[in-house]
Amino acid sequence: PSCLPLQFLSYLGACDRLLKQGYEEGQVEEAMEMFQYSEKKVTEFLHLLAQFNDMGFQQNEIKEVLLLCGNQRERALEELVMK
Repeated sequence: PSCLPLQFLSYLGACDRLLKQGYEEGQVEEAMEMFQYSEKKVTEFLHLLAQFNDMGFQQNEIKEVLLLCGNQRERALEELVMK
C-alpha cells in the first residue's frame, strides 16, 4: 500500500506532462491504460497517433495498428497503407 501513492503521483505527473504537450485528456488516459502507465510508450503512441491522423488515417484503425505493431512507425505505416 505504501507505494500506491507514489505510483499515483507518477501517473499524475506523466498525464500532466502529456497534457502540456497538447494531447487530449481522454486520449492520454486511454493510452495510459493501454500501455500500463509507461510514459515512454504512451508518448510514442500519442505522437504516432497524431502523425498518422494528420496523414488522413482513421483514429480507430491507427490505434489498432499501433498496438499490433508495438508503436513501430514503419510497420504501422505499412499496415495502414495496406488497409
